[in-house]
Amino acid sequence: MVRVRFAPSPTGYLHVGGARTALFNWLFARRQGGVFILRIEDTDVERSSPEMVDGILEAMKWLGLDWDEGPEVGGPHQPYFQSGRLERYRAMAEQLVRDGHAYYCYCTPDALKERRAAAQGAGPGQQAPAAGQDFTWQYDRTCARLSAEEVARREAEHLPRAIRFKVPPGRTGFDDLVHGAVGFDNANIEDFVVLRSDHHPTYHLSVVADDVDMEVTHVVRGDDHVSNTPKQVMLYEAFGRPVPRFAHVPLILGPDKKRLSKRHGATSVTEYKRQGYLPEAMVNFLALLGWSPGNDQEVLTREELIRAFSLEGISSSNAVFNPEKLDWFNGQHICRMPIDELGSRVRPILEAAGLWRDDYTSTRRTWYLEVLDLLRARAKKLEDFARHGRPFFADAVEYDSDAVRKHLSTPDLPVHLEALAAALGALPTFDAVAIEGVLRAVAERQSIKAAALIHATRVAVTGESVSAGIFEVLALLGRDRTRERLDSLIGFLRTAAH
Repeated sequence: MVRVRFAPSPTGYLHVGGARTALFNWLFARRQGGVFILRIEDTDVERSSPEMVDGILEAMKWLGLDWDEGPEVGGPHQPYFQSGRLERYRAMAEQLVRDGHAYYCYCTPDALKERRAAAQGAGPGQQAPAAGQDFTWQYDRTCARLSAEEVARREAEHLPRAIRFKVPPGRTGFDDLVHGAVGFDNANIEDFVVLRSDHHPTYHLSVVADDVDMEVTHVVRGDDHVSNTPKQVMLYEAFGRPVPRFAHVPLILGPDKKRLSKRHGATSVTEYKRQGYLPEAMVNFLALLGWSPGNDQEVLTREELIRAFSLEGISSSNAVFNPEKLDWFNGQHICRMPIDELGSRVRPILEAAGLWRDDYTSTRRTWYLEVLDLLRARAKKLEDFARHGRPFFADAVEYDSDAVRKHLSTPDLPVHLEALAAALGALPTFDAVAIEGVLRAVAERQSIKAAALIHATRVAVTGESVSAGIFEVLALLGRDRTRERLDSLIGFLRTAAH
């Protein structure tokens, strides 16, 4: 059975790059009928925080990326935490020593720093690097050459020591499901620390120990981990456990083709939630950042993504994060959402804006949903319903100064609006078709262009130069509110004229 994991570090909120990695793992598990594990890598005590853990969990839940397993205490709805497994890591590090794959290293950080500096300065027996040549100092295995007696003496004195993995000679390679065959010369990899002198594991040990115990079959993660992989492959082999299949996902770049960062806008998933994006749209958008379903289809539901997803569809090229494309996806999902569901999603937005009324769930629910249905063709985010919906949900409108200057200069406009108000009041049926017919007839009788009367009417009822179809807007506002707003504009124009 396929078993995958997403293992964020709680040193920051969930970044869109991490969210995409989590999504790829989740889609693969769901497509294969496998298991998706969430594991919080919180062994970096100084940089980890409960607040960041909460932020990661909130983002995962908002995206709908549910996980399948958890520790015995807390159940499947709690992720695994590395901080609760420290004794396990220490035991596995000691196992490596017993099996001859690792050794105790008593070299202090200061001693290592001095030897590195001496090597860089071409001390006795050392050759200085050529001008412009990079210099990488590797640990010289001083402690690997200690006799058993010397090790026993130092242990008896309880000297601080780390545990280093003994890198074998040869090459280490793996078949990456995105990039193909990848290989490394072990001569370029120093004996790396797996357990620090403070008894905390390094990333390499903890991640492998977790993957071993959780029987992870596939590791899907970012390209920045490729250089870590040979060390982890060595550890799997040293523990005598199967090496999982790896799929390293290319980076997400900003529009300027540089690595995505705050200078490109929001990078936290929870910030996109706050801005009014739909989780369905974010999932759809992230899935297509570096993956293709194999056809030209772009708007996909969660179920369609699951059916189409494969690791083979992941591109080996970096993806570009385009905010305008995300807006487009969000608009598409808003338009496709069942209207009842959209009504529930918009309610918190209107409540926050002070525009919500409880009768929108009872006597005026049909009208409320009709307004949303009219507005959603122009909505890119949920917050747009508060802005574009204000003429419907508020008692009065404020006139935009540009709209006033542009559309309210027609001579004798108050007279024309009075004629329109009277004609609308006499309509037997106040619907969009009848309203349009009357407005055009009034414009003809008043000898003005229909467009001039339409624009002025739009300013009267919405305060803006642009809106949804004006005849549909008037029909939803109703006869009485339309008349009130026409009268208000007439009064405004006459006052301004004096």
